[in-house]
Amino acid sequence: MLRSVAFAALAAAFTLLRPAPLRSQSDLTARVERRIEEVPGARVGIAFHDLQTGATFYRDADESFHAASTMKVPVMIELFRRIDGGELSLDQGIPLTNRFSSIVDGSPYQLDPGEDSDSSAYSLVGAKVPVRELIERMITRSSNLATNALIELADARRANATAHQLGARDIRVLRGVEDIKAFQAGLNNTTTARDLATLLEAIETGRAASRASCDTMRAILLRQEFNDEIPAGLPAGTPVAHKTGSITGVRHDAAIVYPKGRKPYILVVLTRDIPDEKAAKSLIADISRLVYESLPRK
Repeated sequence: MLRSVAFAALAAAFTLLRPAPLRSQSDLTARVERRIEEVPGARVGIAFHDLQTGATFYRDADESFHAASTMKVPVMIELFRRIDGGELSLDQGIPLTNRFSSIVDGSPYQLDPGEDSDSSAYSLVGAKVPVRELIERMITRSSNLATNALIELADARRANATAHQLGARDIRVLRGVEDIKAFQAGLNNTTTARDLATLLEAIETGRAASRASCDTMRAILLRQEFNDEIPAGLPAGTPVAHKTGSITGVRHDAAIVYPKGRKPYILVVLTRDIPDEKAAKSLIADISRLVYESLPRK
């Protein structure tokens, strides 16, 4: 009897400690704002769209951020549209080099393997690498080398135009990565949370390219290897198709989340002015958790 009473008391205490489910957008807004206030100086853009209920939540969703590696999503979309049009093939081999031209003056520059999250890609320099493998590395490992090879193939201007055509009205896709002269001149890839959400929703709903190509893009995004942000705020095993991005003081995650037993939702969290990488990751994960907790329960 005493054991039963003790167990009941413990269960009641656990219930009191567990966050109550969110029941309105005002609850979500309040909790998100309180969490952001814990990181002084943080700038945060959020776009959320629930494809099950149609509910949305936007916070500074039209504020422009340095896109970092999230710009690889519109590059991927443009490549698959060109594959759909017969201009490219996934199995087509591309000569991989580590020599690129600045968009400022055409001067050459190289990437540093030590600064690339996929240093193994540099062992392929000099070989013909299939487009399929380069896209996989660009998204799942965020390979800068693969990205620069592919953006030359896709054409940044075409990737930018396609993104705008799909409704990402403010995104700017100008160049590959590590073009220092362009960075110094302020010629950077930029995006908003709303724009990335628009592109991910276009992939999920089959509007970004053909249905087969959208399914392939989603499968690649589901194989993302960096999962410390939006996925970290979700129940273990929740599938997440997403792309991260980071540079100094900037950290992003843009995702399609697939909770069990319901339609997915789109969540994009962009951050800047957070010098501490761990603090930025924790903030994004906590926002992800708060959004998940706000979902209607059966």
